[in-house]
Amino acid sequence: MGECKNMEESTEIKKIKNFSLNVRKNILEMAVSAGASSAHFGGALSITEIISTLFAHQMKIDKKNPTWEERDRFILSKGHACLAYYAALCEIGYITKDELKTFEKNDTNLLGHPVINRKLGIDFSNGSLGMGLSLGIGVAISSKKKKKNFSIYVIIGDGECNEGSVWEAAMAAPNFKLNNLYAIIDKNNFQQTGSNKEIMNVESLKDKWASFGWHTVELDGHNIQELHNFFKDSKKINKPKAIIANTIKGKGFSFSENNNDWHHSVLTKSFYERALSELKKNYNL
Repeated sequence: MGECKNMEESTEIKKIKNFSLNVRKNILEMAVSAGASSAHFGGALSITEIISTLFAHQMKIDKKNPTWEERDRFILSKGHACLAYYAALCEIGYITKDELKTFEKNDTNLLGHPVINRKLGIDFSNGSLGMGLSLGIGVAISSKKKKKNFSIYVIIGDGECNEGSVWEAAMAAPNFKLNNLYAIIDKNNFQQTGSNKEIMNVESLKDKWASFGWHTVELDGHNIQELHNFFKDSKKINKPKAIIANTIKGKGFSFSENNNDWHHSVLTKSFYERALSELKKNYNL
């Protein structure tokens, strides 16, 4: 029995890893097609494994019906990282490969920050930092009032935690006993103009979230096994959940890792080709 369970989990992990690889490929394709419009590259790569674990396995969704009423809700509070969001929506079939190529183009549905379009799986507009968790709280309260059984997942940037509205929301969630709410903090240690330590030191994030009454864990945001292990039994926890995910900005490519120049930049053809080469080497493609 134990061997069968391990085999099943191994299959799940393999599925999520493959999904994650495809998300990275999609991010590259969108970033290079954006051309001089440029893109928020680094912060999308830091959440790739997180968003892949959610969409490939954890979240309750209907791949044929993005507006299914019982679906789990996803909110990208750090909306500038939408490359990863659109890439994941493509992998579940809500957005086509051709649509990805319209990113940042005229008349596109795929703007530089998400704009609500439920037919494409985008439930909320985002971009003004600090707003996503409050939105999530409203949806979580609504879910309980309507006696629905869906969860709400909110990805927040660590730099975004400079915003006071984040902490107002963090105080509210335990007060309303929102055990259907997850806050995933992308702790890549950078924000737009420098490192968090230089701009506004938010440590210790784990202690802060725990002090507000959240069930709080800290893990490797690029380790799919760790993410999977936490999420699989997390709905039994009768508190809102905060996941401090230690990540690397620009993860996956040597030129962008921990290099804040890639917060928002142009992916030229030469960098694109270099990234493809590294991707093939790292994933044995």
